[in-house]
Order: sequence, then C-alpha cells, then structure tokens
Amino acid sequence: MLTSLHIENIALIDHLHLQLQPGLNVLTGETGAGKSIILDAIDALLGGKASQRLIRSGAKKAFLEATFTLSPDLKRWLQTHHPQIPLSHELVCSRDLTAGRGTVRSRSRLNGTLVNKAQIEALRPLLVEITAQGQTLQVGSPDRQRDWLDGFGGESLTRQRQQVTQLYNAALEAQRALERRRQAEQQRLEQLDLFDYQSRELTAANLDDPDELDQLQQERQRLSHSVELQQQSYQAYQILYENETGGEACADLLGKAESLLSDMFNFDPTIAPTLDLVSNALASVEEAGRQINAYGDTIESDPQRLQTVEERLSQLKQLIRKYDRSLAELIQYRDELQATLTAMEGDGQSLEALEQAYHTRRQHLLAACAELTHQRQQAAQSLEDTLVAELKPLAMERVQFQVDLRPMEPTATGADRVRFLFSPNPGEPLQPLAETASGGEMSRFLLALKTCFSRVDPVATLIFDEIDVGVSGRVAQAIAEKLHQIARQHQVLCVTHQPIVAAMADIHFQVDKQVVDASAQTGRAPGQGDPDDSVRTVVRVTPLDRSQQRQELAQLAGGQSHQQSLTFADALLAQADTIRQKK
Repeated sequence: MLTSLHIENIALIDHLHLQLQPGLNVLTGETGAGKSIILDAIDALLGGKASQRLIRSGAKKAFLEATFTLSPDLKRWLQTHHPQIPLSHELVCSRDLTAGRGTVRSRSRLNGTLVNKAQIEALRPLLVEITAQGQTLQVGSPDRQRDWLDGFGGESLTRQRQQVTQLYNAALEAQRALERRRQAEQQRLEQLDLFDYQSRELTAANLDDPDELDQLQQERQRLSHSVELQQQSYQAYQILYENETGGEACADLLGKAESLLSDMFNFDPTIAPTLDLVSNALASVEEAGRQINAYGDTIESDPQRLQTVEERLSQLKQLIRKYDRSLAELIQYRDELQATLTAMEGDGQSLEALEQAYHTRRQHLLAACAELTHQRQQAAQSLEDTLVAELKPLAMERVQFQVDLRPMEPTATGADRVRFLFSPNPGEPLQPLAETASGGEMSRFLLALKTCFSRVDPVATLIFDEIDVGVSGRVAQAIAEKLHQIARQHQVLCVTHQPIVAAMADIHFQVDKQVVDASAQTGRAPGQGDPDDSVRTVVRVTPLDRSQQRQELAQLAGGQSHQQSLTFADALLAQADTIRQKK
C-alpha cells in the first residue's frame, strides 16, 4: 500500500507531501488543477518516461519519493530478486531527475540502494496499477488479455503456465541443439566428401618415399644429359687409364713413376713412403678408370623413361602446390585423412538421440499446453459469468462478453491465442473489445474487470484516472459502489469529477492551483528580477474534513443555488454512509 508521496519540482508542483490511507482515496478539483500531474509523477517514479518538460520550469532538478508498506509477498520477491536491498517494514522508492541539454538524467533507489530502470519496471506491477479512461490499446492487446485471464484463473493456472514456460524453454533448447547438430552433420558430410576426395587423390598418387622428388630430379638431369655424360665419361677414361690417341694416360705415367721409385728404393729405403703414395695413387687411378668405364657403359639415351620421370615430377609438384605441403607432409596428411575418415564415417548416433530428445520434450510441452488450455477454458467461463454480472449494474444489462481461445503454435505462454469479444447491444455480433466499445463502455468494462480481479490481483494499490468520465446518474452511482467494493480489498486512488463517486471517499483530497509570490520561493527581495517572474503558479493538495468535503461536493454538483447544492451533497454523504454500513 502507498502510504506517502513526496514530489518536488514536477510540472506545476513545487513541493508536495501527501499522506494516503487504506480504502478509497479521492482527488477532485477543477479541470487543469493538476490532478493528473500527481499521477504522472507516480508513473515517472516507477520507471515511466521522464522528459525535460516534466521538470518544473526554472528548476534543474526534481525529486520523487513514495513509501509503501512491505507485504510478506513483496518482501519475499525483493529478497529473491534484490537481496542487496535492506528491508524493514516499508519500502521507499525514490528517483532524482536532473535536466541536461535536451535530456534528463535520473537515478532510482530502493531503500537507498541504487537500482536500474529495468529493475524498477519489474517491481512496478507488485506496487501500483494505473487504469485510465480510454485504455483501448492496453485492453485490446491479446497478450494483456491472456495475462488477465491467467491471473483470474488463480494459483493453479499460474503454476500450470509456469510449467509450460519451463517445458517450452526445455523444448526450445533441445530444438536448438538438434538444429546445431543438423548443421554440424551437414558440414560433416560436406567435409567427409572433401576428405574422401583428397584421400583418394593422394592414395592414387602412391606417395611412399619422402625423397622421391629429389631422386626424380636427379634422374631427369641424368637422362636429359645422357649423350654428354657418355662422351665425358669416355674422355675421362682415356685420360685416366687408356689413351687411344697414342699419348700416355695418367695410369701409364704413374706406372713409370712407380718403376723409377722402386729402383731408387733398392739404393735408398727411405724413399719407401713416397713409393707407397705413388703405388696407391696408381691403384686409385686404375680403379677410377675401370669405374668410369663401367659408368659409361650404363649411360643410355631413354626418351620414354625421361617422359615418365617428367610426368611424375609434374604430378608431385602439382600436389605440393595444391595442398601447400612438402612431399613428406603430404604423406603424413594422407595418413591422417584416412584415420579421420574412419572416425567420421562412424559418427551419426548422436543426431538420432537429439531428435528423440526433442520429440520427447515437445510431447511433454504439448501435453502441458493442453492442460493449460483446459484450465483457461474453465477460467474463461468463470470470467465471462463474473464480468457480465459486474457489468449489469453499470447500465449494461444486455451486454455479451466472451473469452475466445484459438489454438496456435506453442510458446512460453501456452498454445492459446486469447481475445476478449464484446457486444454492448442486443442483436449485435461479438467483436474484439477494442474495436466495438465506446469510451464510456470501455470505462465501465475496465472498472468491472478490476472488480473481478480485486480478489486475485497481487497489486496493493489501484489508481483510476477519471474512470467515470462520460457517465452520469445511476451509472455513476454504480461506479462509485464498484470503487468502494474494490477498495475493501485494495487501496484505491481515484481522480474524479463525479460528486457521487467523491462522496464514497474514505479520504478526500482537493487539488487546486494557486498563484504565489515567486520571491518568497527564490529568496529574492520583492521587486527584483523580471516583472514576469514575480509570481508563480503552484499546485496545492488539501485533505478535507467532513465539512470541507461537503462544500467540495456541492461545488462539484453545481445546482440552481448554493443551498440546493449543499442539500444534494448532504444526500450523497448520507447515501455513502448507508452503503458502507451495508457492506
């Protein structure tokens, strides 16, 4: 329950401290007196939009603060969602507003602890609900209508909806896992095709020797220069061992040298080392001659073999360029591909398991949605009967109302599309509420709806902004009684121009505008400053006692004379007392 409201520098309000009570709190005053400013301030305090126009002209800062009693449910919610906030028997919500260059900076606090806008907006539905005449957009929202129906259904339906939300999230996660696996499977198949192609290509290339490329290049060199090699090997043989031109070969000269050194050894044995060197050299030259001669015999011109070598070299170099790997790395990569293919070709069971998991969770979700639909159908029937009964005293005796449930794909809130269908006149078809109800009919519908929810709605404070506009006579009386009925379960704050409604107030506030001396507020001496700034308009709110309430009701009622208005006011107050005693 809202116990106090403190406002500074909001629109025409310079400062206001309002003490509210349980039951029906009524605000009356002339049009433009500032009643809606108070409601705008409450809306801004609880996360509503705060523009620079909201801050009082000439002020740079504004301040809003509301104190609420802390119910057990509200305390548990705060302990769950905001354990850092110190709690006692009350909750103080405040918001500082600072005007900037075309913007407004703000800070919100709960019991002195800074909180963000999202946190305040999440808390708001537990504190205050503001209902204004002409809320066609809100009432016409299928999501809002579904939430109203579920709230009317009570705790059992709420638990079932929570279960649907949990099962929907579980099914959604299973579906996402399945989709990720299917995408991975597609990628796996594409990769499998690529790896299989690469494996077959590398296997067909018969890559076994990492030195094959060097060996082939050497063989190509030899085959490409076979004629030169034959000629040069023969020339080397002639020089080393046998010179057919008549000249002496290297072996002949070394043989002569060895013979001379042998003769010298007979006379001087110290020459032996030199003789050994020449003998060894002769043996080496003779061996080299024999080898070069044999080598020359092996050199043959083989164009076919040369072509084969060239093709093999081209194949290897093309693979090296294509895979950007050396020949040794290609051999290793081929072996890795074969191992990878073996592993990938056996992978596929997890996809079937995920499909089964998603199917199972979806079946659970559908079953829970079916139960939720069943409970909504029961709640819809009860809401239809209750709401029509609440509308009949509001001069809507022949009204028709139906909660239309249509199946839809399951979501986190179930598998039902909810619409409120309405027909205020006999013989007219049921149509969506927002498309067929007039402003006055919408006002009465909203009030009847709130009456239906008064026993199940968790919010402690309900605010009605001119919910009775456009009606008069017995309808206004019925609205007054409905507000009194709601106020027995909730605190109600009501802005009204109807004296019949105001007479039912448990506490009556008069809102009016006053012109004050601006120098008294700013501290300037009288006469200082711009003449246009010498006065300011402010909003004042006065709680009325019984006598003052009587005068205010007379003022609202008007009449041919003041005494006639007072008599009517007395009748209204007496009637209100009688209603309170009956109920």
